[in-house]
Amino acid sequence: MEGHLCDYLRAQYEKHVLLTGPILGLEDSNKSIPPLEHRWAKWLEGFEAGSVVFCAFGSQLILEKDQFQELLLGFELTGLPFFLALKPPMGCATIEEAFPDGFEERVKGRRVVFGGWVQHTLILSHPSVGCSVSHCGFGFMWESLLSDNQIVLVPHLCDQILSTKIPSKDLKVAVEVEREENGWFSKESLSKAVTTVMDKDNEVGVMVKKNHAKWRKILSDPGLKSGYVDKLFQDLTELCNNGK
Repeated sequence: MEGHLCDYLRAQYEKHVLLTGPILGLEDSNKSIPPLEHRWAKWLEGFEAGSVVFCAFGSQLILEKDQFQELLLGFELTGLPFFLALKPPMGCATIEEAFPDGFEERVKGRRVVFGGWVQHTLILSHPSVGCSVSHCGFGFMWESLLSDNQIVLVPHLCDQILSTKIPSKDLKVAVEVEREENGWFSKESLSKAVTTVMDKDNEVGVMVKKNHAKWRKILSDPGLKSGYVDKLFQDLTELCNNGK
């Protein structure tokens, strides 16, 4: 996935680059995983397979109120059911006090906007969820890649902006929301990105889904992580021996 970047680092610094592989996500097979919270499972079960859009921006990103409202209006504009796990915006104590005028009434029954922690992986794997919208944080990006959902990216911080280029430009497994001149996005651009990947007949949506399926198969291979670790030890051993 990042081969050309690794080659650049080798050439630029004339140093060995040791690759650990995707070590995040290693799990104890004997560890029991608690089920999805009943309230979320019950809500998701009320929708058709692959119809719900899930959005989470992690614990670090706190939006300004106008950005937060534009985000909500963008999801409303899609006409799709959506589940948002976001922190209250700046200057607001709760999620609800930042809702746009009339928002609750217009989307009643087809939305969850929650200001606390949720079980990301279990929500992404629920049959009703068909799209994940994220800030391209490293952990959530891996969860999205290993899911069967379409991926829409709204990067905010510097590392997220750089990380977005690999899935959206190089691998073509995701769609990035177009930015406005002010550096943020509009409700129309967010809605367009989501509906593009959720439209089963859209050429771009079909392409990213196909590419995502290919990479999901590669990344889900049980031997991938162990192969990287074995190669890491091999490279370290060779470096030590050459040093002697």
